Amino acid sequence: MSTNRASLARLMAWLSPVFPTGGFAYSAGLESAARESHVVTETDLRIWLETLLNRGSFWNEAVLIAAAHRGDEPVEDLCDLAAALSPSAERHRETLDQGAAFLDAAKAWEETDLPRNVPLPIALGTLCKQADIPLRDTLVATLQTLISNQLQAAIRLSLIGQTGAARLLAALEPTVLETAERAAASSLQNLGSSAFLADILSVRHEALEPRIFLS
Repeated sequence: MSTNRASLARLMAWLSPVFPTGGFAYSAGLESAARESHVVTETDLRIWLETLLNRGSFWNEAVLIAAAHRGDEPVEDLCDLAAALSPSAERHRETLDQGAAFLDAAKAWEETDLPRNVPLPIALGTLCKQADIPLRDTLVATLQTLISNQLQAAIRLSLIGQTGAARLLAALEPTVLETAERAAASSLQNLGSSAFLADILSVRHEALEPRIFLS
């Protein structure tokens, strides 16, 4: 099933910079990675992003979105699971704050009885299902947005310029599509991250001063 024009417009709106869930406040540990010189070059940044997509937090988010979209488990159980997967206090607050902000903004399109303390992947998967936005389109658009947010953070951290960011966005497109396809066929048994450095840097960010981002 493909996305019709109305659903496409809604999906683009929900994942646009207008929504309070973008990369203006959160770096998912990238700020610590830059400060500690783990990510310095464009090649470093590409490896960082590929790791998050293939076996890091972005993979887990995609699996959770798919589970919420399909209704694999009760929403309350998925919320508990998504919150428990947060590798640090900052990332835990990030997913809950973004979930609440997303639901508040999405009320202009879709009313929902979801509670406010819903992690973002569960809120997004549930509302996209409610709006008849196909799962694969939801996953591709969300993963592309996650990468775009990271690249915007990288620009603010002076790791890369806009031309380099566009180059990486193009280079990572096949990985985004492949990850979305794997996630669409996944189950909760496929959850798991081995991006240990990203998780550690997320924890270290809690004590980073001065800092630009909240995570």
